[in-house]
Amino acid sequence: MSRQVTETERKGWMAILAKAPPARLAELLPDLAAHAVLRAPETGAVMVRGRTGGTGAPFNLGEMTVTRCSVRLDCGAVGHAWVQGRDKAHATRAALADSLMQTDAAPRIRAMVLEVLAAEAKAARTARAGKAAATRVDFFTLVRGED
Repeated sequence: MSRQVTETERKGWMAILAKAPPARLAELLPDLAAHAVLRAPETGAVMVRGRTGGTGAPFNLGEMTVTRCSVRLDCGAVGHAWVQGRDKAHATRAALADSLMQTDAAPRIRAMVLEVLAAEAKAARTARAGKAAATRVDFFTLVRGED
């Protein structure tokens, strides 16, 4: 059975699945639900764009290798995935998780897979930020007496 999801909600879980380490996603979602492959995993390249200072004029940063996949569950829910790199199994698992999140299995997948991956990603970001903060240098200017 399919359930209604918002675009923002779906973007959130698709980002978590795309950024997840492939081996970790395979551990959390070892059994693949019965599905039909709509678009077999295929590898290609996309252009990555950046902005000067995060807000300036856009420019082409370079190309990135991605793998995409689309699947349909027996209940009719369709899942899509685009993941960085050439890992076809990662793309398939991410597409299956996307399709499962559109069914009544969503609370189980959210608890067993998405929340775990999100917590691990947050811990990694915090550790990386802590490591960077340890090397931070604060520059300051002393006021001279003649000003």
